[in-house]
Amino acid sequence: MSEIRIIGANQNNLKNVSVDIPKHRLTVFTGRSGSGKSSLVFSTLAAESERLLNETYSSYMQHQLTRFEKPDVDHIENLPVAMIINQKRLGGNSRSTVGTISDIYSTVRLLWSRIGEPFVGYSNVFSFNNPGGMCEKCQGLGYVEDIDLCELLDFDRSLNEDAIRFPSFRPDSWRGKRYLYSGLFDNDKKLRDYTEEEMDTFLYTKPRKLKDPPENWPRTAKFEGLIHRFRRSFLLNDNFEKKRFLEDVNRVVTSHKCPACDGKRLNPKVLSCKVAGLDIAEFTALSIDDAISFLEARKDEKAVFIIKPLLEQLRALSYVGLNYLTLDRETPTLSGGESQRIKLIRHLNSPLTDLVYIIDEPSVGLHPEDIEKINGIMCSIRDKGNTVLVVEHDPDVIRIADHVIDIGPGAGRHGGEIIFRGTYQELTESETPTGEALKRKHRLKEAPRQPDGFIRLENITRNNLTDVSVDIPKEALSVITGVAGSGKSTLLFAGLGNSSESIFINQKPVHASSRSNLLTYMDLFDDIRSFFSRQTGLKKGMFSYNSEGACPECGGKGVIRTELAFMPDFSQVCEVCGGTRYRPEVLEAKVKGYSIADVLALTVEEALAVFRQNTGVITRLRHLEATGLHYMTLGQSLDTLSGGEIQRIKLSRYMDSEATGQIFIFDEPTTGLHEDDIPRLLACFEQLISQGNTVILIEHNLTMMTHADWIVDVGPGPGARGGSVMYSGFPGGLPGISGSPTAKHLGRYISE
Repeated sequence: MSEIRIIGANQNNLKNVSVDIPKHRLTVFTGRSGSGKSSLVFSTLAAESERLLNETYSSYMQHQLTRFEKPDVDHIENLPVAMIINQKRLGGNSRSTVGTISDIYSTVRLLWSRIGEPFVGYSNVFSFNNPGGMCEKCQGLGYVEDIDLCELLDFDRSLNEDAIRFPSFRPDSWRGKRYLYSGLFDNDKKLRDYTEEEMDTFLYTKPRKLKDPPENWPRTAKFEGLIHRFRRSFLLNDNFEKKRFLEDVNRVVTSHKCPACDGKRLNPKVLSCKVAGLDIAEFTALSIDDAISFLEARKDEKAVFIIKPLLEQLRALSYVGLNYLTLDRETPTLSGGESQRIKLIRHLNSPLTDLVYIIDEPSVGLHPEDIEKINGIMCSIRDKGNTVLVVEHDPDVIRIADHVIDIGPGAGRHGGEIIFRGTYQELTESETPTGEALKRKHRLKEAPRQPDGFIRLENITRNNLTDVSVDIPKEALSVITGVAGSGKSTLLFAGLGNSSESIFINQKPVHASSRSNLLTYMDLFDDIRSFFSRQTGLKKGMFSYNSEGACPECGGKGVIRTELAFMPDFSQVCEVCGGTRYRPEVLEAKVKGYSIADVLALTVEEALAVFRQNTGVITRLRHLEATGLHYMTLGQSLDTLSGGEIQRIKLSRYMDSEATGQIFIFDEPTTGLHEDDIPRLLACFEQLISQGNTVILIEHNLTMMTHADWIVDVGPGPGARGGSVMYSGFPGGLPGISGSPTAKHLGRYISE
């Protein structure tokens, strides 16, 4: 019972892996990007733990939970309940804040209800999600949205001519027919010719039954003015429809601070209640550090038992480097790293033990100074009697492991094997790619490029920056560094955000669904379908699983999902196409022995050999390979990619361009990269610079700093303790800067 035993794991690229993982220890899983770490830890171990746990609940409860398929593994023994702390953003909507997601706001509400003056009610009235507390005008959102009629409507058209300029209101759509079939309007009349009464009926009628409606009007339907219907469908909730048509919603809708509550979300009565001169919204707008100072000054005896746990929660947020956040910060605006740290501290004081905590790259978004604190928290969780499993590339995290499992030796089909098990010290003495990387000596770039002109960022005042100016050399590799929240991103976005030469390449997901894949994003799928059409004689549309070629049984999804009322939805691989998504006759059409489904299953590396005669395809595949994505399959859905993979895909699209004179800005491009894969990325940056471009990296990775031509260090701390340029110049001058956390850690790194 002292080990978790995995026997015969074959998930994704794993090759019949069997391994024992010690319980009550901190084990770090290492290996090249795409080697199989996540397949073993998340897709096998974590998925099976959650699947088995969910099966213990009632059918009704199972229906509310995420359904996990049984992983491809023979057996797992001694498996504890898993707590998964991943990099997925906390998400939610504008009603979800740092305060609500962490449960801190509920304690704050209790405090204001007990000692706030005048007394306005109990804690629930201080909730902006409660009808008794929310501002009536904005319904607790803090902002109001207006519909721009000039964007929504084309007044020179009639209803038959598609006058409503929104995809789901077209004449042939069910929403569009609610106006065309109402019998209330002349469908060939231009909107500009409507009378005032007709326009009022069209736009503002509240839902009502029609008297003597036309025959094609649905019997139970009510007529509703366009503004009411649009507001209800797309503005009142962050629903699937809104996300689906987000680009059009943003075009039609304007948003501004609610004039009634000044963005505070609550009604005047609730805001009249104050503690030491602050209403509850003003308190939640303070930074975490300022909120701590405010609470430490409160000496009310009635509130001691409330303030003590509240301070513990806030100090935990500050300790993990989130002291610059505010409790009213909306969760959708948080980065993956910030989200992960909030999840992590939730478990810090948990009384539960004998769990397995599975943590995905906790170093993401963190400066080495902050990584020390995260390491302390993970060790604390272990010391309470839990098992901690960490997937990680950062040497500073690997160093604290009780046990290391290295997976490789390469990526994709070249990985999927356990190539090392042992201590950190034993790993550094091994000849695995990770072991070789860890014992490599590092030194600063010996001959950094000499600046031939500078980009001047001048007098920037935004967030925690006050009148900051800095020079960044042109046609060079510059690294902007500093602790999380110090002002790095603010500096660049404020200084270069409006520049026509600036190209920001971040980790935000591309707009994609499960039907979008690597080939569609790279604009390669069309070329490959044309190639198959020429070679086989079938129509080009037959090679699309979103069109004529889709399997008739599953509609090109590859799976059949069956809804079972109060039981969980049941999914299974389509028996007709075997999960390939295509019609049988399409699968029979082969070129060089490959069907179109076989091609989608190829890795980038394998596809290079198959398409070596097709210059256009080969060129773009080589750019993907150059960014370190050689292990990805051509048909991999874009909604399954990590932030680092998304950023590298975006980069690859610029590799075959003739871009020159541009400023490329990358936000932590080493995210998810093994130390041995960093040279690939550097080669891409060097190519961009050789074409006459400037490359600027927002980065914490110490190896990347050693390759910089120029370093700008922002700090020294986060939030109000940051916002100053500590150093700007050649890398060699940084280690000597006193008071800089970056200088301290970079100096250590090059001396090890």
